[in-house]
Amino acid sequence: MTATDFPTTAAARSVRTFHPRRGRMTARQTAALERLWPVHGLAVPDVPGTPVDPAHLFPRRAPLVLEIGSGMGDTTAAMAAADPDRDYLAVEVHTPGIANLLDLVERHGLGNVRVARGDALDLVSGLPDASLDAVHVFFPDPWPKSRHHKRRIIQPAHVALLRSRLVAGGTLHCATDWAEYAEAMRETLDADPGLANTHDGFAPRPAHRPVTKFERRALTAGRPIADLIYRRR
Repeated sequence: MTATDFPTTAAARSVRTFHPRRGRMTARQTAALERLWPVHGLAVPDVPGTPVDPAHLFPRRAPLVLEIGSGMGDTTAAMAAADPDRDYLAVEVHTPGIANLLDLVERHGLGNVRVARGDALDLVSGLPDASLDAVHVFFPDPWPKSRHHKRRIIQPAHVALLRSRLVAGGTLHCATDWAEYAEAMRETLDADPGLANTHDGFAPRPAHRPVTKFERRALTAGRPIADLIYRRR
Protein backbone atom coordinates (compact mmCIF):
# COMPACT_ATOMS: atom_id res chain seq x y z
CA MET A 1 0.00 0.00 0.00
CA THR A 2 1.18 3.49 -0.78
CA ALA A 3 0.07 6.92 0.34
CA THR A 4 -1.69 7.43 -2.99
CA ASP A 5 -3.90 4.36 -2.63
CA PHE A 6 -4.47 4.80 1.10
CA PRO A 7 -8.08 3.78 1.90
CA THR A 8 -10.65 6.51 2.10
CA THR A 9 -14.24 6.63 3.28
CA ALA A 10 -17.11 7.99 1.25
CA ALA A 11 -19.74 8.50 3.91
CA ALA A 12 -21.97 11.44 3.09
CA ARG A 13 -22.12 13.14 6.48
CA SER A 14 -23.34 16.67 5.74
CA VAL A 15 -21.36 18.42 8.48
CA ARG A 16 -17.82 17.33 9.27
CA THR A 17 -16.06 18.06 12.55
CA PHE A 18 -12.63 18.14 10.92
CA HIS A 19 -10.90 19.88 8.06
CA PRO A 20 -8.79 17.47 5.99
CA ARG A 21 -5.18 18.58 5.70
CA ARG A 22 -2.49 17.64 3.26
CA GLY A 23 1.07 17.16 4.30
CA ARG A 24 4.26 15.65 3.06
CA MET A 25 5.42 12.39 4.50
CA THR A 26 8.98 11.44 5.26
CA ALA A 27 10.46 8.32 3.74
CA ARG A 28 10.24 6.69 7.15
CA GLN A 29 6.55 7.51 7.50
CA THR A 30 5.79 6.27 3.99
CA ALA A 31 7.55 2.99 4.69
CA ALA A 32 5.74 2.63 8.01
CA LEU A 33 2.38 3.18 6.35
CA GLU A 34 3.04 0.59 3.66
CA ARG A 35 4.41 -1.98 6.08
CA LEU A 36 2.23 -1.54 9.16
CA TRP A 37 -1.21 -0.43 7.97
CA PRO A 38 -2.28 -4.00 7.06
CA VAL A 39 -1.37 -5.09 10.61
CA HIS A 40 -2.48 -2.17 12.79
CA GLY A 41 -4.84 -0.14 10.58
CA LEU A 42 -8.60 0.11 10.31
CA ALA A 43 -10.45 1.99 7.56
CA VAL A 44 -13.61 3.49 9.03
CA PRO A 45 -16.52 1.91 7.10
CA ASP A 46 -18.03 3.96 4.29
CA VAL A 47 -21.53 3.77 5.78
CA PRO A 48 -21.99 5.42 9.20
CA GLY A 49 -23.23 2.93 11.77
CA THR A 50 -21.62 -0.08 10.10
CA PRO A 51 -20.80 -2.39 13.03
CA VAL A 52 -17.20 -2.36 14.25
CA ASP A 53 -16.35 -5.12 16.72
CA PRO A 54 -13.44 -4.12 18.99
CA ALA A 55 -12.86 -7.80 19.76
CA HIS A 56 -11.61 -8.26 16.19
CA LEU A 57 -9.01 -5.50 16.49
CA PHE A 58 -6.87 -6.84 19.32
CA PRO A 59 -5.65 -10.32 20.21
CA ARG A 60 -6.94 -9.99 23.78
CA ARG A 61 -9.92 -8.68 25.76
CA ALA A 62 -8.97 -5.52 27.65
CA PRO A 63 -10.56 -2.14 28.45
CA LEU A 64 -10.54 0.04 25.35
CA VAL A 65 -9.63 3.74 25.08
CA LEU A 66 -10.69 5.74 22.02
CA GLU A 67 -8.40 8.61 21.03
CA ILE A 68 -10.23 11.04 18.74
CA GLY A 69 -7.91 13.14 16.58
CA SER A 70 -4.56 11.59 17.49
CA GLY A 71 -2.56 14.05 15.39
CA MET A 72 1.03 12.89 14.95
CA GLY A 73 0.44 10.17 17.52
CA ASP A 74 2.96 11.19 20.18
CA THR A 75 0.33 11.45 22.94
CA THR A 76 -1.36 8.19 22.01
CA ALA A 77 1.94 6.32 21.89
CA ALA A 78 3.10 7.72 25.23
CA MET A 79 -0.20 6.99 27.00
CA ALA A 80 -0.44 3.48 25.57
CA ALA A 81 3.13 2.72 26.61
CA ALA A 82 2.40 3.86 30.17
CA ASP A 83 -0.94 2.01 30.28
CA PRO A 84 -0.26 -1.51 28.99
CA ASP A 85 -3.35 -3.03 30.62
CA ARG A 86 -5.68 -1.11 28.30
CA ASP A 87 -5.93 -1.08 24.52
CA TYR A 88 -5.95 2.16 22.49
CA LEU A 89 -7.82 2.84 19.26
CA ALA A 90 -6.69 6.12 17.69
CA VAL A 91 -8.78 7.70 14.92
CA GLU A 92 -7.34 10.38 12.63
CA VAL A 93 -7.81 11.72 9.09
CA HIS A 94 -4.34 13.21 8.52
CA THR A 95 -2.27 10.63 6.65
CA PRO A 96 1.19 11.77 7.86
CA GLY A 97 -0.08 11.59 11.44
CA ILE A 98 -1.40 8.07 10.92
CA ALA A 99 1.89 7.01 9.38
CA ASN A 100 3.88 8.60 12.19
CA LEU A 101 1.83 6.82 14.85
CA LEU A 102 2.31 3.52 13.07
CA ASP A 103 6.06 4.16 13.11
CA LEU A 104 5.91 4.90 16.85
CA VAL A 105 3.91 1.72 17.44
CA GLU A 106 6.62 -0.34 15.79
CA ARG A 107 9.56 1.47 17.36
CA HIS A 108 8.14 1.12 20.87
CA GLY A 109 6.63 -2.33 20.45
CA LEU A 110 3.10 -1.20 21.28
CA GLY A 111 0.85 -4.19 20.84
CA ASN A 112 -2.04 -2.33 22.46
CA VAL A 113 -2.52 0.30 19.71
CA ARG A 114 -4.61 0.25 16.55
CA VAL A 115 -5.03 3.20 14.16
CA ALA A 116 -8.25 4.06 12.30
CA ARG A 117 -8.59 6.46 9.40
CA GLY A 118 -11.84 8.33 8.87
CA ASP A 119 -14.56 10.30 10.61
CA ALA A 120 -14.50 9.59 14.35
CA LEU A 121 -18.27 9.96 14.65
CA ASP A 122 -18.82 7.41 11.89
CA LEU A 123 -16.52 5.04 13.76
CA VAL A 124 -18.22 5.63 17.12
CA SER A 125 -21.66 5.10 15.62
CA GLY A 126 -20.56 1.59 14.64
CA LEU A 127 -19.12 0.62 18.02
CA PRO A 128 -21.31 -1.34 20.45
CA ASP A 129 -22.91 0.45 23.39
CA ALA A 130 -20.79 0.37 26.55
CA SER A 131 -17.69 -0.82 24.68
CA LEU A 132 -15.26 1.94 25.68
CA ASP A 133 -13.48 2.46 28.99
CA ALA A 134 -12.55 6.03 28.05
CA VAL A 135 -12.81 8.56 25.25
CA HIS A 136 -10.10 11.21 24.81
CA VAL A 137 -10.77 14.35 22.78
CA PHE A 138 -7.55 16.35 23.07
CA PHE A 139 -7.29 19.73 21.34
CA PRO A 140 -10.02 19.29 18.73
CA ASP A 141 -10.48 21.97 16.09
CA PRO A 142 -12.19 24.87 17.94
CA TRP A 143 -13.94 26.13 14.80
CA PRO A 144 -13.80 29.68 16.25
CA LYS A 145 -16.15 31.41 13.81
CA SER A 146 -19.77 31.39 14.97
CA ARG A 147 -21.02 30.05 11.66
CA HIS A 148 -18.73 27.04 12.08
CA HIS A 149 -19.71 26.12 15.64
CA LYS A 150 -21.98 23.41 14.22
CA ARG A 151 -18.79 21.59 13.20
CA ARG A 152 -17.49 21.27 16.76
CA ILE A 153 -17.26 17.72 17.99
CA ILE A 154 -18.30 18.60 21.54
CA GLN A 155 -21.97 19.44 21.11
CA PRO A 156 -25.06 17.76 22.63
CA ALA A 157 -25.84 15.10 20.00
CA HIS A 158 -22.21 14.06 19.64
CA VAL A 159 -21.67 13.93 23.39
CA ALA A 160 -24.76 11.72 23.79
CA LEU A 161 -23.31 9.34 21.20
CA LEU A 162 -19.90 9.24 22.87
CA ARG A 163 -21.46 8.72 26.30
CA SER A 164 -23.58 5.81 25.05
CA ARG A 165 -20.41 3.96 24.04
CA LEU A 166 -18.82 4.34 27.48
CA VAL A 167 -19.14 1.66 30.13
CA ALA A 168 -20.72 2.73 33.41
CA GLY A 169 -17.99 4.65 35.20
CA GLY A 170 -16.08 5.23 31.94
CA THR A 171 -14.56 8.66 31.36
CA LEU A 172 -14.84 11.33 28.67
CA HIS A 173 -11.73 13.52 28.86
CA CYS A 174 -11.53 16.69 26.77
CA ALA A 175 -8.77 19.28 26.57
CA THR A 176 -8.53 22.55 24.68
CA ASP A 177 -6.46 25.73 24.56
CA TRP A 178 -9.35 27.83 23.23
CA ALA A 179 -11.02 29.61 26.16
CA GLU A 180 -14.41 30.16 24.52
CA TYR A 181 -14.59 26.55 23.40
CA ALA A 182 -13.61 25.39 26.90
CA GLU A 183 -16.62 27.18 28.36
CA ALA A 184 -18.89 25.82 25.63
CA MET A 185 -17.55 22.31 26.28
CA ARG A 186 -18.21 22.63 29.99
CA GLU A 187 -21.76 23.87 29.42
CA THR A 188 -22.51 21.03 27.01
CA LEU A 189 -21.00 18.32 29.18
CA ASP A 190 -22.72 19.62 32.32
CA ALA A 191 -26.06 19.48 30.50
CA ASP A 192 -25.76 15.80 29.59
CA PRO A 193 -27.82 13.89 32.19
CA GLY A 194 -25.72 10.76 31.81
CA LEU A 195 -22.41 12.41 32.70
CA ALA A 196 -21.00 13.63 36.00
CA ASN A 197 -18.07 16.02 36.32
CA THR A 198 -15.24 14.42 38.28
CA HIS A 199 -14.12 17.85 39.49
CA ASP A 200 -15.70 21.12 40.50
CA GLY A 201 -15.49 22.72 37.08
CA PHE A 202 -12.28 22.37 35.11
CA ALA A 203 -9.94 19.58 36.15
CA PRO A 204 -6.36 20.07 37.31
CA ARG A 205 -3.99 19.10 34.54
CA PRO A 206 -3.72 15.30 34.83
CA ALA A 207 -0.20 13.94 34.99
CA HIS A 208 -1.09 11.03 32.71
CA ARG A 209 -1.79 13.32 29.74
CA PRO A 210 1.59 13.98 28.10
CA VAL A 211 2.59 17.54 27.25
CA THR A 212 2.74 17.81 23.48
CA LYS A 213 4.54 20.25 21.22
CA PHE A 214 1.14 21.71 20.35
CA GLU A 215 0.41 22.33 24.02
CA ARG A 216 3.79 23.94 24.61
CA ARG A 217 3.18 26.30 21.69
CA ALA A 218 -0.23 27.22 23.10
CA LEU A 219 1.25 28.00 26.52
CA THR A 220 4.05 30.04 24.95
CA ALA A 221 1.40 32.02 23.09
CA GLY A 222 -0.38 32.70 26.39
CA ARG A 223 -3.32 30.34 25.84
CA PRO A 224 -4.10 28.40 29.04
CA ILE A 225 -5.05 24.74 28.79
CA ALA A 226 -8.43 23.55 30.05
CA ASP A 227 -9.11 19.90 30.94
CA LEU A 228 -12.59 18.53 31.49
CA ILE A 229 -13.08 14.99 32.81
CA TYR A 230 -16.56 13.50 33.08
CA ARG A 231 -17.69 10.04 34.14
CA ARG A 232 -20.65 8.10 32.80
CA ARG A 233 -23.23 7.66 35.55
